[in-house]
Amino acid sequence: MTLPPPATESVLLHLGLGSFHRAHQAVYLQRLIERGDTRWSFASANLRDDMPQLLAALRGQGGAYTLETVSPAGEYRYERITAIREVLPYAPGLAAVIARGAHPATRIVSFTVTEAGYYLDDRGRLDMAYTDLAADVERVRRGETGETLYGALCALLRARRAAGAGPLTLLNCDNLRHNGDRVRAGLLEFIERVGDAALAAWVQANTTCPNAMVDRITPRPPPELRERVRAATGVDDAAPVTGESFIQWVIEDHFIAGRPAWDAVGVQMVDSVAPYEEAKIRILNASHSCIAWAGTLAGLQFIHEGTRTPAIRRMAFDYVTDDVIPCLARPGAPSPVDLPAYRDVVLERFANPAIRDTNQRVAMDGFSKIPGFIAPTVRERLAQGAAIDSVALLPALFLAFLQRWHAGQLPYTYQDQGMDPAVARAICAAADPVAALCADTTLWGATAGDARLVDAVRRAGVRVAAFLAQEPA
Repeated sequence: MTLPPPATESVLLHLGLGSFHRAHQAVYLQRLIERGDTRWSFASANLRDDMPQLLAALRGQGGAYTLETVSPAGEYRYERITAIREVLPYAPGLAAVIARGAHPATRIVSFTVTEAGYYLDDRGRLDMAYTDLAADVERVRRGETGETLYGALCALLRARRAAGAGPLTLLNCDNLRHNGDRVRAGLLEFIERVGDAALAAWVQANTTCPNAMVDRITPRPPPELRERVRAATGVDDAAPVTGESFIQWVIEDHFIAGRPAWDAVGVQMVDSVAPYEEAKIRILNASHSCIAWAGTLAGLQFIHEGTRTPAIRRMAFDYVTDDVIPCLARPGAPSPVDLPAYRDVVLERFANPAIRDTNQRVAMDGFSKIPGFIAPTVRERLAQGAAIDSVALLPALFLAFLQRWHAGQLPYTYQDQGMDPAVARAICAAADPVAALCADTTLWGATAGDARLVDAVRRAGVRVAAFLAQEPA
């Protein structure tokens, strides 16, 4: 497929054209453009045909859209984002995506496919129990384009190698611990399963995958956003996006084919992202899930409602204070993050009523979030011989949430890419659901079945029941 020439001399191809990409990565590039650096632009695309109206709207607007941001103090700001200069059309086979990725002007391929889109087990290996992943391996063996991230990247990298287009950086922008290392390992394993040794050698020599940490709360755009933007700016925008005023991006400076001057516009370019991602994943992401599960159980719709409920806020505060901070602030190895201050800022952000982030959005993908966000703290506290009463409240909340799902009593449709519905229903239907949840190796890895975990979650379940007895269902 032949595409028009790139809009700029260097291109970032982004896979996953959702709200977060448009409220985060594109914003940092916009800041560079506004400083007069116009050497880079985004070409953005979707790997699945799941947002045809959004893609059509963005293509109709030349990739431009309005970003609304809201501070915890209720201050609204509107800005026009023009960093996405090309919106690639979706079509089976992803011909446009592959053609753009194989062009020598493309220097970076970034992606946001959610935590569950990497199909990794607790050892960081591909979980071939996923039928779409196994089917993708067979497709790529036949020379076709896959439908998962790995299948798409494999086809893109084959085309780039064949075109002699040069090296490429693969930049993970999802909430996944060691995200660059893990996607690289997953990709190389996928290529090994496909049986393409020549491509594997090329990828080893011609790609880098920096680890990165991203942060900005970005709810699904509510129906009234379009009118709000029109009233504030006079622009009838068919694809606006909204988010909080806070934004952060920390990246290991390991790019093989150049990068934008992100450090000039607030991106933290570091040697190791590990302490930043640990603080973010364990404090922000896990607390977010805690509040979403508890808020749903209490009959609330929005994250800010739960955060402003004293009992729910206390759950998140105690979890971080009692169990996370002692893990991250180790003697002799202090964190570069002020952990208590970060905890307080996170809770302030969650309490922002203008964001109106829904429990439904944040509660999704629990079977991917427990092993990534919560289980590491459990393991480390148990290894220290410490109590885990506060962190155990999170799986206890998730179990109560899962039991509501099993009974058909959730007020919304629960989405969980990492969940096997048969396994989830077996946990809920077990004679001892707590023991069944704690025995699941997908969730807990080597800690599965530990008597101390079972006892702590059982005690926490009593606290959850007492909390719910005082809240409207």
